[in-house]
Amino acid sequence: MIDVYLRLDGYQRATHDLMDSVRESLARVDLDQVEKMVAEMLVSTSRRILVVGAGRSGLIGRAFAMRLMHLGFQVYVMGETITPSIGRGDLIIALSGSGTTKIVVTAVEIGKTVGAKIIAITSYRDSDLSKLADDVVLVKGRTRVADEKDYFLRQLMGEHELMAPLGTVFEISLMTFLDGVVVELMRRLGLTESELKKRHATIE
Repeated sequence: MIDVYLRLDGYQRATHDLMDSVRESLARVDLDQVEKMVAEMLVSTSRRILVVGAGRSGLIGRAFAMRLMHLGFQVYVMGETITPSIGRGDLIIALSGSGTTKIVVTAVEIGKTVGAKIIAITSYRDSDLSKLADDVVLVKGRTRVADEKDYFLRQLMGEHELMAPLGTVFEISLMTFLDGVVVELMRRLGLTESELKKRHATIE
């Protein structure tokens, strides 16, 4: 059993670090920013919402769009063949940890030209995406990266970086944050889980 624990040292450290980091990230989210997002989305019950994201953030965006559909929103995901044109008064929710993902920034630029409202969820206030957005919600990603490159020297120095690659902390924090937004929307719309379940896919 001890050997198993030793072999899974990376797994154990990573899961503990991830939980701590996500908790820290969500604790730093500005509630005023969340309130603006929720209020804007409630106005959007009568207009189209387009969720824009790429890579893993895009997958999380698709999960969020699914929940918005369950809530009764007219929601679409960028890149789907059935996504209609977006125009004045519609809402774009753009997801990018770096705020520089080219396809996301380009989509938002186009959305701005046709008069869509933009909400950006990113880790960087001064990013290209943030500068284009009407409202920004900052969800922080990884903040700890070791200076020393050599793994064994890091261990000797007691310097442990977060054991999660690339944008993992942002992505898990983003998923948790968006699920929290869904619950708040449920509360304000007066919807129950049973009502959401009625819109859940019966063929999948």
